[in-house]
Amino acid sequence: MNKHVIAVSGKQFAGKDTVVEILLQYLKNFKRIGIGDAIKEEYSKRTGLSVEEIEKNKSAYRPDLIALGDEGRAISSDYWLRKILDSDFNVIISDLRLKNELNLAKQYNAITIRVESSRENRAKRGNIVKENDLTETDLDDITSWDFIIENNSDYDTLKNNVQIVAQQIKERISSKK
Repeated sequence: MNKHVIAVSGKQFAGKDTVVEILLQYLKNFKRIGIGDAIKEEYSKRTGLSVEEIEKNKSAYRPDLIALGDEGRAISSDYWLRKILDSDFNVIISDLRLKNELNLAKQYNAITIRVESSRENRAKRGNIVKENDLTETDLDDITSWDFIIENNSDYDTLKNNVQIVAQQIKERISSKK
């Protein structure tokens, strides 16, 4: 099987997770995984705890998860992303934030999606913090996304737009077989 990668990016509260949830309704042979998920899966392997148990008691395990994340990044800044990209299944990466991550994903021929939403709409969805942080701004000047999905309307409009993108992704994947 040729593995396929979809990389989703956007600022906080742009709707990345919602877009991924909708994509997964139409792209059944993909699995969503974020960089934080890769850390939890590794922690699960090391401790014998289930990912569900870690998730349920995340605050208790947070210091260990942070330390494990730092351990991987000390080996390589893209250590966790590379673990995801080297998996054996079709993957949607839900939280691409930095240029080095985008460049690595492109080395795996990732289909890239940027979710755009106005600051006003994002602020209605949650408390925007550290909006000048590199993880929020590093991809602002990128224009070479395969797809840009606007999320400034209602859920039904977003779902319709994502469904169109999902169909185009299916066509692109089937044409590469």
